[in-house]
Amino acid sequence: ARLVSLYFDTKRYQEALQLGSQLLRELKKMDDKALLVEVQLLESKTYHALSNLPKARAALTSARTTANAIYCPPKLQAALDKQSGIIHAAEEKDWKTAYSYFYEAFEGYDSIDSPKAITSLKYMLLCKIMLNLPEDVQALVSGKLALRYAGRQV
Repeated sequence: ARLVSLYFDTKRYQEALQLGSQLLRELKKMDDKALLVEVQLLESKTYHALSNLPKARAALTSARTTANAIYCPPKLQAALDKQSGIIHAAEEKDWKTAYSYFYEAFEGYDSIDSPKAITSLKYMLLCKIMLNLPEDVQALVSGKLALRYAGRQV
């Protein structure tokens, strides 16, 4: 899974998809659901990067279905929620649903003190802007959850 992630990070998407599909076949045989969720999530991110939204959504649905069958660590659950928000925002322009997913991702990342929380917060703010709710943007920025992230980057 690390190599698939490395391929994704270096924008070598075809290699990521090839290795990912091989890995998925093996992981299904081994019944390693936690790793299966990770690889399915990476597959969704890769398809999204290639602008293949139907396949990105299908891979994400598979990841969420697999994740429902096991205990999902907060970091992995937050990553699933963030990807769900991205897919809803990108494909359907469904900012309200995307906001809900980004909020869940933000809470998950915040609970484990991950620096990725700030990215989810920015996505939340973007959703409120796209919904034309400037008063909610101010309330969010000055709210209890976001106060510790206040600063120039927000």
